[in-house]
Amino acid sequence: MTALPRLIEPVGLLHGEAAHEAVGAGVALPLMGGPVAFLRATLIDGDTRRSVAAPDIPADWRPERERVTGGPPDATLPPGALVMGILNATPDSFSNGGQHAQADDAIAAGRRMLAAGATILDIGGESTRPGAQPLPPGEEWRRVGPVIAGLRGAGGLISVDTRHAEVMARALEAGADVINDVSALAHDPDAAPMLARHTTPVILMHMRGTPETMNALAVYDDVAVDVVRELGARVAIAEDAGIARDRILVDPGFGFAKDAAQNITLLRRLPILANLGCRVLVGTSRKRFIGQITGVARADDRDPGTLAATLPGLDLPGALLRVHAVEPMIQALRVWQALHPSGRQATKQGVSPPSLQDRSTS
Repeated sequence: MTALPRLIEPVGLLHGEAAHEAVGAGVALPLMGGPVAFLRATLIDGDTRRSVAAPDIPADWRPERERVTGGPPDATLPPGALVMGILNATPDSFSNGGQHAQADDAIAAGRRMLAAGATILDIGGESTRPGAQPLPPGEEWRRVGPVIAGLRGAGGLISVDTRHAEVMARALEAGADVINDVSALAHDPDAAPMLARHTTPVILMHMRGTPETMNALAVYDDVAVDVVRELGARVAIAEDAGIARDRILVDPGFGFAKDAAQNITLLRRLPILANLGCRVLVGTSRKRFIGQITGVARADDRDPGTLAATLPGLDLPGALLRVHAVEPMIQALRVWQALHPSGRQATKQGVSPPSLQDRSTS
């Protein structure tokens, strides 16, 4: 039986000047090379847990420590936090189904998102809401192909949200910049070898089962640990197929095979994703768990909750913030930057995040 990978969970986060001073004093470590630091760490080895001061992580945990404290690969995307606008060219999306089903409507919406400050547009043609039925790749391409064509050259990057190798290949040929697969390349066996022949960034999302079956699979020993280990296995499979780690981003899959309590636990413990050594996508936008917490039944009315559930991602350098409503997210990001001035350059779009080690010696 293969041993479970050991994990370090950063605990006791510090921000701003407090983080800078604590790292300089040797009492804290930087989180993924960014402006956030952590004072303590939970060492997770199999089923055992022990808490230590961050600088006291044992020498034999050096590979894990280096991954958690080192900066993530750039994934060939612009540095810093990036806002990704969700563009569902579907008639049955859980949030805005039908609003962008016509290509012209989707293209116009995409241009508005770019004007509001989005760096990436994530175009999807197949609904992956709980219980959704699979869509033939040909029909999926009929929905997304014209939207890609209409938004190429509009000033932003194009991501295509698909599980199908055929759609991925046609999207790349049409000029897509990113592939976002909710199945983490598990759905279509042709996807990984095809993507290995390209240099495009690939987003791997955690999900169990399929949209039809996932709700029955939301059973975990420890949701945060299990998600990281299961995502890590998918990252390893992608690397074995020839997809370099610096092309891989990870998404913990909020709302996919997770109930409301598990989503909150995972969001609260987001820094544990640093163990994967990849940039992280945070996609909580308008999810059902926000409605369950707030009592807001209509998905389109959950944007305030979305902002609160997305901002924790900024603790991780280079996070992608995937949202339906771009303008409020940009506004919230700017306020967050103002509240964390010493970390501003690490989250400002288009600016490379400095490491705390570099700043402590300047």
